[in-house]
Amino acid sequence: MGVRPQFMRSNTVTSFGRVISVRGSLARVGLLASGQVPVSEARATVGRFISIRCATATTIIAMITEVSCENQPSSDEYMATASVDLLGEISGGERPKFQRGVTNYPTIGDAVDLVTAEDLRTVYAPSGADQINVGTLQQDRSVIAYVDVEEMLSKHFAVLGSTGVGKSTSVSLLLNEILKARPNLRVFLLDVHNEYGRCFGDRALVLNPRNLKLPFWLFNFEEIVDVLFGGRPGVPEELDVLAEVIPMAKGLYTQYQNSDRLGLKRLDPKSGGYTVDTPVPYRLTDLISLIDERMGKLENRSSRIIYHKLMSRIDTVRNDPRYTFMFDNANVGGDTMAEVISHLFRLPANGRPMTIMQLAGFPAEVVDSVVSVLCRMAFDFGLWSDGVSPLLFVCEEAHRYASADRNIGFGPTRKAVSRIAKEGRKYGVFLGLVTQRPAELDATIISQCNTLFAMRLANDRDQALLRSAVSDAAANLLSFVPSLGTREVLAFGEGVALPTRLRFKEVPVHQLPRSEATIASVPSVSAGHDMHFVSAVLDRWRGATSNRDVPNDPGINDRPAARVMTPVEAPMLQPSMGLDPDRFSLLKKPLR
Repeated sequence: MGVRPQFMRSNTVTSFGRVISVRGSLARVGLLASGQVPVSEARATVGRFISIRCATATTIIAMITEVSCENQPSSDEYMATASVDLLGEISGGERPKFQRGVTNYPTIGDAVDLVTAEDLRTVYAPSGADQINVGTLQQDRSVIAYVDVEEMLSKHFAVLGSTGVGKSTSVSLLLNEILKARPNLRVFLLDVHNEYGRCFGDRALVLNPRNLKLPFWLFNFEEIVDVLFGGRPGVPEELDVLAEVIPMAKGLYTQYQNSDRLGLKRLDPKSGGYTVDTPVPYRLTDLISLIDERMGKLENRSSRIIYHKLMSRIDTVRNDPRYTFMFDNANVGGDTMAEVISHLFRLPANGRPMTIMQLAGFPAEVVDSVVSVLCRMAFDFGLWSDGVSPLLFVCEEAHRYASADRNIGFGPTRKAVSRIAKEGRKYGVFLGLVTQRPAELDATIISQCNTLFAMRLANDRDQALLRSAVSDAAANLLSFVPSLGTREVLAFGEGVALPTRLRFKEVPVHQLPRSEATIASVPSVSAGHDMHFVSAVLDRWRGATSNRDVPNDPGINDRPAARVMTPVEAPMLQPSMGLDPDRFSLLKKPLR
């Protein structure tokens, strides 16, 4: 709302308005109907910063959250009133410095001005070397918006926004900037849609079912049960048998190792002292032998069926080619835990401090269990190493794994993510959550994220949860969330100087997530989709089931092509390449 020149008086006033009431962190400002501020600059609109000049030589920075001329008393002194949130203050001196919070409150009649670019630069000036440049302020593009990496990481952060608002691009920007500022920080990213494979160049190791080795014995009891029963609740009788024989199988394996080295006599496997959750190796042959041995002692046929069903389940999963990443060398054994941890979490990094775990190629029934194992091992390694090597664990589509509804999802996964959120910072394990449905995310977990980047959210429940999570004086800013543009974001919390509406900077093309960098730019080629194209897609589809090839695998183009296709025939969908000619033999096995 601009100043109306017809109300100009003889006694010219240079300020924009006057304080007319103060209550806690809120104040009301009367916008003067006369002044020397040009109409083009005097835009008293929602979201603008203002400065209040106090008698104590400090300048209070505030933000307009509401402007109204309704119920305005008939007076030509004020043309409207505005509600403002008091955010912080700039102390005077040769080198002005901004600090959050207000120590000297304004008094009635204090002068109010629009914030100058110089004041904004003072507010957003980087306070140290540990700052990353993420974009510019929405209201003044000449002012760079910085984020404090230490505060953002050590107290966790979340990126929230509906589909299509640039959330994935923002995650790529933030992580690339973090890696620049902290080249020694290890980053583990759960990539649900396989879209980040090329965003980080040679600084990232990309893992998927084709090249991952995650031995089944690293899974705890709840996780291995989830795998064996395909995500469904386990049969209690079978679980009792499994809980009895797994510790014994671990004891047997340890005895084999000891007897090989020391020539010891075989002892009772129960004396190993292991629990079902102890992460030590065992062999599936030992497990099945122990079950078979117990079954042989039973005379009751109905009881024998329970044991037989359990053995069939284990055999089915072990022989399923989609589970090779777990059961490869299942009967050979070998304590590879150190190698697995080193490979997964980049210790040593060898120039690649980041791991991208592509989840789209995993069997849907085991994704929750795999995520649970990864979260749990990330936390436990931080715990038992006393946090000497910090790790940032970024969870895309976090509401899938830590749902607010306790009846949805896999309990151990929620517990693992929650543990990182609550205790991870003590052990150098930091959490970054990315979700489009914050209302479906466990409120306890999101409340642990002290820096929030809120992009456009249209859902009322999501906005309500965001309000409850933001404790800052500028919670009124959240009324802007439904109207934010693409790449615009409201940043709250410890990582930013003030609750800020900013615009993320442009991301280089090679750092764009694949879905935006490639798919959106491919022209329509439906005319070239023939039977060769369909056959190529089916070849990849079947290959993913039998050879662990997954779509969007960055390594897929590094292998020799089985059959050359032009981009028109198959954009982005090259057939499975460099595979064994007998790769479909596994599909001929009878279904169980």
